[in-house]
Amino acid sequence: MSTLTKQQLQSYLWESANILRGKIDSGDFKHYILGLLFFKRLSDVFDEENQKLIESVGEDLAKEKEMYADVFFIPKGSHWSDVLSTSTNIGAKINDAFMEVTRANSPKLDGILDKIDFNDKDKLSDAAVNDLINHFNVQKLGNAQISGDMLGDAYEYLIAQFADDAGKKGGEFYTPHQVVELLVEILDPKEGQSIYDPACGSGGILVSAANHIKEKGLDANKLFLYGQESVYATYIICKMSMILHGYNDAKIERGDSFSEPKHLQGGALMKFDNVIANPPWNLDDWLHTTQTVGGKKKKIELEDKYNRLVYGRPPASTADWAWIQHMYASLKDNGRIGVVMDNGVLFRGSAEAKIRKAFLELDVVDAVIGLPGNLFANTGSPGCLLIMDKNKPANRKGKVLFIDASKDYLEGKAQNHLRDEDIAKTLATYKDYKTEERYCSVCDLAEIEENDFNLNISRYVDTTEPEVPVIIEDVLKDLVELENQREETNSKLNTYLKELGF
Repeated sequence: MSTLTKQQLQSYLWESANILRGKIDSGDFKHYILGLLFFKRLSDVFDEENQKLIESVGEDLAKEKEMYADVFFIPKGSHWSDVLSTSTNIGAKINDAFMEVTRANSPKLDGILDKIDFNDKDKLSDAAVNDLINHFNVQKLGNAQISGDMLGDAYEYLIAQFADDAGKKGGEFYTPHQVVELLVEILDPKEGQSIYDPACGSGGILVSAANHIKEKGLDANKLFLYGQESVYATYIICKMSMILHGYNDAKIERGDSFSEPKHLQGGALMKFDNVIANPPWNLDDWLHTTQTVGGKKKKIELEDKYNRLVYGRPPASTADWAWIQHMYASLKDNGRIGVVMDNGVLFRGSAEAKIRKAFLELDVVDAVIGLPGNLFANTGSPGCLLIMDKNKPANRKGKVLFIDASKDYLEGKAQNHLRDEDIAKTLATYKDYKTEERYCSVCDLAEIEENDFNLNISRYVDTTEPEVPVIIEDVLKDLVELENQREETNSKLNTYLKELGF
């Protein structure tokens, strides 16, 4: 049983940020805090397993690494207690411990703990590290005190708080949970299916997809999770998140999904049941990669050796339709895509218009959902959800559903938020697949073709309120009634004035 409530655990973990506040740049908080939290969890879980083994097989056998099949092994001298008892050069001790723990659990922990430098004293003093260690030492974080789900949720909470702290930069690694929840609910992944996020950030979409399966009473370990992230620090956070949530088998790779996609099969892109993502919007210069030629760095135009851009090459100024084509090329024959995009993908012309037309003629565009503005940390732009289906149901073939959900939100000081009722309304509308005046519209492809394959929602959903007709007889009746009220008021006023002697 947990010794802390969910709220108490979140407050306890967030207090670690307050310990570092003013001592180091807030943008670096997450690397140190999440790294130590992860290490403390591994140590406490190891201690629990170690005690069980001592009781069952004896102290000598309990020292053997091979006995720890279900938990991560902590080598002698590299435990949390060893760090806690270090009084000088604490950062160097943590680095050594992280290196040894990584080596003992290779390849599962490769590139995670061993990439966080606690010995950079220009960034982090021994005093600050010591305060952080003493804080995390207050609570046990083993399974006996805190379930994996609870700690995983608290970890997600920390990532969200760090994103808020980071402001615009927070959007680079975190998508608001409510937007992710809506996407996952719409795609509704099933047990045994695969989920791929080619721009996975801190892994929130993959975790939400697995939790969606759990909430249905099914086995989340039978959902196959794949992700790729180009920013190393964010990749580390994602890997830790998967482990803390209990998804040790999630296949998270580091690298650029355009120039070096890592999820391959037989030299070609792997195919997935579901692709869900919020890639960086309007990514420019995506057509190039940097290579060293003759000792000098040089930009080389990207070769599409995986044959993804078959419907057209988007402009160098925005990779939006390149992302979509990469996702489509990674989809099984009955697969679906749910992606968060800038509204520009719906109507921009030239090369993008050609690609958009091709996707509509393929009849894979299922729904276009307009979001409220100011939901995301890094932009006030509303954005939209594009839902694609390679195998549309019969009643949806040759049609696209447009939903204007831009007015359904809770206004916040810094950012707006989707409420549970907003998510439920949009989800029900998607499932019903019917036209509703001033909110949503089911349109034939012929109508979209008449609009030059423009997908701007306002062309198909008229949200303007209808004018109320003026009935002269009713207006005259209201005027007479107002005149009578005025005379009655004047009469009462005169009576009061007479009583006062005026």
